[in-house]
Amino acid sequence: MKKSHSFKIYPNTADLPSDWDDLARENIFLSKAYLKVLEASAPDNMTCHFFGIFDDENLCGIAISQFLDLNKLESFGERDKCLKTSVRNFIFKNFCSHVLFIGNNMLTGQNAFAFSENSDPVAMLKTLKTASEALKIHFKRKGLKVHLISFKDFYEEEIPDFLQAGFGKHYQFSTQPNMVFPIDENWKSEKDYIDALSKKYRDQYKRARKKAGEIVKRKMHLEDIIENEELIYDLYFHVAKNAPFNTFFLAKNHFRVLKEILTDKFLFYGYFIDDKLIGFNTLIKNGNAMDTYFLGYDDSIQKERMLYLNMLYDMIAYSINNGFRRIVFARTALEIKSSVGAIPIKMHGFIQHYNGLIDKNMARLFDYLEPEVKWQERNPFK
Repeated sequence: MKKSHSFKIYPNTADLPSDWDDLARENIFLSKAYLKVLEASAPDNMTCHFFGIFDDENLCGIAISQFLDLNKLESFGERDKCLKTSVRNFIFKNFCSHVLFIGNNMLTGQNAFAFSENSDPVAMLKTLKTASEALKIHFKRKGLKVHLISFKDFYEEEIPDFLQAGFGKHYQFSTQPNMVFPIDENWKSEKDYIDALSKKYRDQYKRARKKAGEIVKRKMHLEDIIENEELIYDLYFHVAKNAPFNTFFLAKNHFRVLKEILTDKFLFYGYFIDDKLIGFNTLIKNGNAMDTYFLGYDDSIQKERMLYLNMLYDMIAYSINNGFRRIVFARTALEIKSSVGAIPIKMHGFIQHYNGLIDKNMARLFDYLEPEVKWQERNPFK
């Protein structure tokens, strides 16, 4: 009989096994480099741990966890002010303020774990579940009770493995989709993309580009990011706090640290009017995929100049011109991303509350915990 896998929990990247990156080869967000970024500049209310799963002495699985203390947040989001939002905030503050994510709550997509090719995913998930319980006990010893454990952002085809691994009693949920832009293999330039658009959306492209007017886009290097750090954070924070819901806010030094550690794999583009920074977007190269990261802008200029839409077009142009196969646009602003060609990919997760009564009613409560967004899918192509 095959013995079960063992695991180790690492609070520091310096302690990670030397062959960690062998398993992170296909996902930069599990690499030591990116985990070092989190270690140096995680949000104030976040504590990260890293799991190594072993078959005898051989590393066969890696994973990330994030513990979030929502009591440290001044605001969960200021855009929607209604009774339902007030109820949601009350629930979070009183019953769900300590959340343990197995995965990365700062990203969209399966960035929770990577297993070796010849490993049994069910056995690995069982071990990861055991490891998460051990981490829960670790926090309890420190006086922090984990209210909620969430395994997040998995694909439909992964669900049977989770159910076989003992997640049947967890509440299974699906949140807003991950918006992914597949790049046609025949497209070699931005012009090929524009030519593929229907007239309505080609007109939208032309209108947006015309509205941009005198806005100048500029690639920003480390020294530029450092020099503009306060303004960059103000632009980011303005967008973040006006989102419908937040569980964290980035550390002020986050973009600087990203550039220092990821170097040319992290791209930072500033948008200027008369040499004044009025917006920015960021990208992370992840193999043959381009992942969009955080952005910020002056809202009054954004509306007038269609700045956000122009940023999306710029990201598409860069990715096509540089041979990427897809763009991960994540799960905000679903309709506008759909209008440029991104398609929704349904993501799933499992959640369990420490309180049996609350856990039993999780289906009713979840509607408050995860705000529903109504939107219409578009198809911009001929």
